[in-house]
Amino acid sequence: MSKVELLSNALDYIENNIYEDITADDVAKACYCSKSYLQKIFRYVNYCSIKEYIIKRRLTKAARDLVEDQAVSILDIALKYCYRSPEAFSRAFKQAWQTNPSVFRKEARFTQLYPRQMVPIKNGDDYMSDRKHVDISELYDLFVDRQDCYFVCCDIKSLVPINEISYKAGDLAILEVLKRMEKVAGEDDVVFRIGGDEFVLLTNSKDIAYASNIADRILEMNGQTFAFEEKEIPLNVYAAVTRFSGGVLKYDELFTSLHSKIKECK
Repeated sequence: MSKVELLSNALDYIENNIYEDITADDVAKACYCSKSYLQKIFRYVNYCSIKEYIIKRRLTKAARDLVEDQAVSILDIALKYCYRSPEAFSRAFKQAWQTNPSVFRKEARFTQLYPRQMVPIKNGDDYMSDRKHVDISELYDLFVDRQDCYFVCCDIKSLVPINEISYKAGDLAILEVLKRMEKVAGEDDVVFRIGGDEFVLLTNSKDIAYASNIADRILEMNGQTFAFEEKEIPLNVYAAVTRFSGGVLKYDELFTSLHSKIKECK
């Protein structure tokens, strides 16, 4: 089995069993390989361990449940994602989202902090790529409805030095960018993540001036810091405005065009 197939199978197994109390051993067993070998490939591509990825995906899905299923109790959501108590769930949730589940339920709009990772197959066994692919296909209907609306694309400047401080600092940087985008977003605008450090705000407007104003307001926050342990780390982003051009909107073409626009603005 190639590395591409192995990694793809691991990601599929995790997603299909996200509501079960699975471990890295279970994932390796399902992929018919040693845990150490799978861990090495997984960490190299996804910059986290299998266990960390499972936790991140669970807490992302849990965040969505909190926002979309207001009638479901926090305890039931905690149990759904294999947490044995609301306290354990709240601790893990706060570590990822920097807020408590009850507060998040009242205030948050963005829920895809850690989208499902996708493996781009290029040539043979080459599973590396110049960008991280994630699954945002569940938003396709929204893309179609707003096909003529503008996107605001953002990318973190120099995330690598922040990750060198700590990957936890990198996670906080990602969350900070999303908070900045949400801060300037309109009521009907939607913020989502399309890669490792690439983000998009889909407006509900066909007015380029509206989208450009949002991009400018995001750029005005460049240089502001976020706290990690006892450090204040400055954070800067690129920002650009674009709109899908073409006939029938195809998901892969849209995904590629958004990444291309981000690359152009650097």
